[in-house]
Amino acid sequence: MRMPVLPSPRHLRLLGAAVLWLLGGTLLLLSMLVPAHTELLGWTPAFWLGGAPLMVVLVLEPTLPRQVLALCRPQQRAIRRAI
Repeated sequence: MRMPVLPSPRHLRLLGAAVLWLLGGTLLLLSMLVPAHTELLGWTPAFWLGGAPLMVVLVLEPTLPRQVLALCRPQQRAIRRAI
């Protein structure tokens, strides 16, 4: 059986930077300070503020979507039991 590998400090810094990039870009897009689509650039602002950091986060942590879904599932079961 393999021992779980702890993430290196460099990996955690990269992940933190990618998450901050994603949150900052999302905030800019949602606040309308930067348009998601322009005639001159097309969808480039949306890609660099949302798509690219999301891809970096998923490359660094490929199991993240499963972990998020696992956190949501117990809540759904509890709601169904209450009904």
